Amino acid sequence: MDCLNPISVRRKGDLMNDNEVLQRINELVNEEHELFKRSEHGQLEDDQHERLRALQVNLDQCWDLLRQRRARREFGEDPGEAKVRDASVVENYKQ
Repeated sequence: MDCLNPISVRRKGDLMNDNEVLQRINELVNEEHELFKRSEHGQLEDDQHERLRALQVNLDQCWDLLRQRRARREFGEDPGEAKVRDASVVENYKQ
């Protein structure tokens, strides 16, 4: 899952922090914006359309992870226990 890259390659026992999750979100947003710009000019290939959709799902997963971490911290639980939820879960939240 993109939300974990490069975070998932950490050594066992190293916990990610909120800033690292936010940094990953920013990286994904920047890539998404670049693809949106290309799309506006009709310059996206099929694989880039697929990448754009994947980015949107990954962003939802990252934001969900960050919300989980913050909620766990607020209620005295370990934010490091938050997990990236499956795309089918985060894509079906009611807004």
